[in-house]
Parts: sequence; C-alpha cells; structure tokens
Amino acid sequence: MGPMTAIRLLLVDDDPLVRAGLSLMLGGAEDIEIVGEAADGGEVAALVERTRPDVVLMDVRMPGVDGLTATERLRGRPEAPQIVVLTTFHADEQVLRALRAGAAGFVLKDTPPAEIVEAVRRVAAGDPGLSPTVTRQLIRHAAGGGADDRRTRARERAAALNEREREVAVRVGRGLANAQIAAELFMSVATVKTHVSRILAKLDLGNRVQIALLAHEAGLLDEDDTV
Repeated sequence: MGPMTAIRLLLVDDDPLVRAGLSLMLGGAEDIEIVGEAADGGEVAALVERTRPDVVLMDVRMPGVDGLTATERLRGRPEAPQIVVLTTFHADEQVLRALRAGAAGFVLKDTPPAEIVEAVRRVAAGDPGLSPTVTRQLIRHAAGGGADDRRTRARERAAALNEREREVAVRVGRGLANAQIAAELFMSVATVKTHVSRILAKLDLGNRVQIALLAHEAGLLDEDDTV
C-alpha cells in the first residue's frame, strides 16, 4: 500500500449507534476510508466482495451470524482482508477463537478513539494488532483446558523453524513491531519481514497474531529469558 492510499475499512456491528460512532471516529482520519457497514456477520462476505476492504472491524457478539463465524469464513477466502475484533472483554474465549481463526488483533469498545485508529493503521501495515501486555493476558487466559495438547502440537509445528526464524517468532510473540525486532537482532527491517513471511508460509499461518499464539503455546517464550 502506497503512502497516499487510504485504508479501506468495513465496519461490522449490530448496534447502529456503535457503527455511527465508529464511522464518525474513523472516517475523520485522513488515511482511512469507510467503504461499508454491516449489522450482521451474514452480510460480510457479500460486502467484502463488493467493497474490497483492507481491514474489517468486526464485533464479536451479534444475534445472527457472530463475529467468530464471520472471521472464519472471511479468512478462508483468497486475498482475505485483515480483521480486527471489536469486543467488551480483555480476555474472552471468543476473542481467542477469533484470533486463532485469523483475526489480526482486537480492540475494546471503550478504547480511546485515537488508539482504535492506530490499531487499524498498524494492522493494515502488517504490524502487530496486540500490545505485549494484552498478548500475555490472552495467553494466560488460554492456558486452561487442552493446553497440554495444544503445546504438543505447537512444538511439533515450531520444529520446522530454523534458529533465526525461532528468534523472530519469539519476538513476534512478545508483541514487538518489525523495527523493534530488527534493532534487537541486528538486522534490517526488510530482513525481518522476510523471516516473518517465511514463518507464515512454513507454519501455514495467516498473520503475526497467529505466530504469537503459536510461539506462546509451543513454549518458545519460556525458553527465552528476555520475557
């Protein structure tokens, strides 16, 4: 995306007042264009086909097709847009499921407007949609039932990474942006991006948040004393 190209954003929430507030807030940013709105997850696929958004801001809880189902459907499409989940909870099982399904991050409905705008920009640019603090909260929340099975599967998948890729994956798991990873590992930002792309391809993942979740579940951060 060139520097002068506006981020195309689709809003999905069943509450018309929430949609109106988000549209007013986000539409005021010079680099964001609201290309459509939906009140139900069942409307999303057709709207995405018609409007071609870069990012979808998706409410989790809707009475018809919920945000989780809509996220799973969207991320299964070729050239799927990035998805930011909109929720009222910091660490909610539905949010975790949406992130595992391919959402690039989430924001709380009471997040300050400037932070929601910044979250959309970061996800559109391919940077993490979760702060390190929120990532740790989510992973702790996810450490419940089935954690041992997930860790075993995650370790098996992570074994495909070489040493440098593991170092990058650990830092993605810590919520660092590309420039921060580059500084820590003494490499260029372009090289970091290349490693991230290779990790996504090797592990068949859709975005950085999924790398972070897998890194945590595989115990890669437990092996790294910097966390």
